[in-house]
Amino acid sequence: MLIHPLPDPIAFSLGPVKVHWYGLMYVLAFAMFVALGRVRIRQPHIARLGWKNQDLDDMLFYGMLGVVIGGRMGEVLFYRPEFFLHNPLEIFAVWRGGMSFHGGFLGVMLAMWLWARKAGRNVLDVYDFIAPLVPLGYAAGRIGNFINAELPGRIADPSLPWAMIWPNVDALPRHPSPIYQALVDGLLVFAILWMFARHARPRLAVGAMYTLLYGCARFFTEYFRTPDYEVDFLGFTISSGQLLSLPMIVGAILLLLWSYKRNIVPTAPAAA
Repeated sequence: MLIHPLPDPIAFSLGPVKVHWYGLMYVLAFAMFVALGRVRIRQPHIARLGWKNQDLDDMLFYGMLGVVIGGRMGEVLFYRPEFFLHNPLEIFAVWRGGMSFHGGFLGVMLAMWLWARKAGRNVLDVYDFIAPLVPLGYAAGRIGNFINAELPGRIADPSLPWAMIWPNVDALPRHPSPIYQALVDGLLVFAILWMFARHARPRLAVGAMYTLLYGCARFFTEYFRTPDYEVDFLGFTISSGQLLSLPMIVGAILLLLWSYKRNIVPTAPAAA
């Protein structure tokens, strides 16, 4: 049976400054955002919309603020409000982990809306552009959770080859749920969405498809993760993560239907 190695969360130190693996995973996520964005800009159906590398750099700045602020506030409000109410200074200790994807998702949507207004872009076109750039960054964040020994999985069958004991939790075999989520919610969603987005789609179709894919993937992988809390929903017991994913799934289906029904072709802004 595997045992979680509980690595040192500090990657290295520069004098008094300690650089955490979790923070490095966010740096990796932002670097992949830029690298994939450069590739996406060269795709013919994206190039004709007038996207530039400068747009990508500007969106990265806004997106970083949206991810960090939204992700942390989502953790505070959705998952551990009582803890942060009694330990308010811990809200700023983001290097220890604890970032909600659903909060970060809302934060990035707001940040991109602000950038779209500034740049004179249709915000739906912005969502379509950035959607395929997100999943690999999410996967990097989940690897950071694993290094921090966060988000332990539910108890697993000891015969499962990759069942893992998390010594910081107990001596029971568990699913390595952050790895599941990195692979399914991150890598698999990226592969499907990238292929979908390689061709011209109606306005908002790509953004809605990402929301649908992530919502379904997260709902599935939550079955292997120890829930922050569980709720009764329509007679079923589901985790907090699944509850937050349900509006994403339903909303995304409606948006996809709306997108293909209207079938609006994205266009470059007048100044592009």
